[in-house]
Amino acid sequence: MRRNLAHGLLLVLLTVASAGAAQAPIRSSEYPALNARQQAAEAPKPPASPKPYQVGKASWYGEDFDGKTTASGEPFNMYDMTAAHRELPLGTLVKVTNLHNGKVVVVRVNDRGPMIPGRIIDLSYSAASALNFRSKGVQRVRIDLIKAQSNG
Repeated sequence: MRRNLAHGLLLVLLTVASAGAAQAPIRSSEYPALNARQQAAEAPKPPASPKPYQVGKASWYGEDFDGKTTASGEPFNMYDMTAAHRELPLGTLVKVTNLHNGKVVVVRVNDRGPMIPGRIIDLSYSAASALNFRSKGVQRVRIDLIKAQSNG
């Protein structure tokens, strides 16, 4: 019986010892293809730039509409940083980038428009001034959502 116990204990010890033995690590220098794949997998990827909500033509409106009621019910103030958009919920904040000069503004959608086909946003006088396209009247812009207002 002692003999069986000794054999069993020896078997357990050998099993544990062999399980703990480590294989020699594979050196990537011995396998160039592995090294290249590993480096490609470990290479940091540049952050993806967020997709713009829209890119297109912006126009602006000012004095002729100053004081008139907007779609949100508030009076239009040409000196506020606001905008008109056909689809975005009223109250939504958007970043508008002038693609000609890189200038950026943040505006709040408080009205509906633009009514002229081919344009994606109407900006207030102040927003157009900050983007430096007031004298041109129309400018190509990128719109990025900052904070979408819920519809309910």
